[in-house]
Amino acid sequence: MINTADLHIEEEVLPLFDATFNYHSGQAVRDILSKPLSSVTEILNRQHILQGFAGNHALLKDYSFSRFNLAEIYDFMETFAAGELSGRKLRWKLTFSDKERQQKRGRLILLIRLFYKIHTSYTSKIDTSLFPAGYAAELVQLNAFFSDFGLERYETAFKKNKFRISHIIELLQIIAEKVTRGQFAAFWSRWFLFEAYLSVSNAIIKNNFVFPVFNDQHFSLEGTYHPFLKNPVKNDITASSNVILLTGPNMSGKSTLLKAVSLCIYLGHTGIGVPASKATIPFYDTISVAINLTDSIVSGYSHFMSEIVTLKNVLTEARGNQRCFAVFDELFRGTNIEDALEISTATIKGLCNFPRSLFFISTHLHQLKEIEEVQTKKVTTLYIDCELKNDTPVFTYKLKEGWSDMKVGRILFEKEGLNKMLRS
Repeated sequence: MINTADLHIEEEVLPLFDATFNYHSGQAVRDILSKPLSSVTEILNRQHILQGFAGNHALLKDYSFSRFNLAEIYDFMETFAAGELSGRKLRWKLTFSDKERQQKRGRLILLIRLFYKIHTSYTSKIDTSLFPAGYAAELVQLNAFFSDFGLERYETAFKKNKFRISHIIELLQIIAEKVTRGQFAAFWSRWFLFEAYLSVSNAIIKNNFVFPVFNDQHFSLEGTYHPFLKNPVKNDITASSNVILLTGPNMSGKSTLLKAVSLCIYLGHTGIGVPASKATIPFYDTISVAINLTDSIVSGYSHFMSEIVTLKNVLTEARGNQRCFAVFDELFRGTNIEDALEISTATIKGLCNFPRSLFFISTHLHQLKEIEEVQTKKVTTLYIDCELKNDTPVFTYKLKEGWSDMKVGRILFEKEGLNKMLRS
């Protein structure tokens, strides 16, 4: 089960990693971000690939080309009909049809110039030893595809203004052979994935993200933060138990912190770097993030029922011996305080029975600090600090151990003079 709609991967996270030059490479980035990988082996392999791109960053940092040129070439290749080519007929059309000749010539020159630039400036110079063997072989295939065209010869002919009909015919025959053998389809797939990996790697470098270490016995994030904040406060989190209760007044940053932690888990499981200075996490079979749950008119579920269904789904996975990571923001705020306290207590006690999983719960129910699991530190309690200066709340966004009893709502209510206004 992957329940991460509240992380808004497509709308918010994708733009952070997608600096590609065409739709197809952008779609490859989407595919990378679309779901977690199924094993630590797959995750480490993708990390290794992205580390290979990072190792070639000095070579690839200026990688660029015209989007328009690629679009023209791609359209030409996708509509190329190899069966229509025959030597005599083709030569006749190119000789006597100026339109046909100029059209073919223009497209082929775009192809040669783009392929020549990519090949000579980038793919032929990449240090493939920095990549895992499987992907290094893909890069060799990508580079071989460019080499098959004899690009330098045609580039020279074009520069000397000696790009003749014979060159056009030769190139069209090379293309026809590759189209017939299905080599172009494999080439596009390799190239678009190459650009996707390069884009993701550049984003990791630009944002100083780190690759998490996977350890089933330990969870810790150092210097973690939400990547969309301009001046984020960075926090450290180490899980000393499998249930973590997070408290703090409204506007203190609880939801933002939970999103930051959840992004570290999600991105780490896609094999991508995470917003932290250091990260060690277990591999989780399921990831569920419930932040800002709202009533759903379409499904007919109320806010409270949405929370119930989400919790049930998580428990079903945990009881099935799955290692789960789950976040519940303001659990059971959709019901009255008596119900919320009773079922929150039962939930916390029950979640302690799944030590292989990790559960983050934010709450405003201050009475929960009296339950046995909290008193005996079977449940970890953390809070986001808020200080009072001249009777005004000052949010530090710093995470600390313990429990927050500060009630900012009452303070702000009084500070704005609402008590006096209501008594008059």
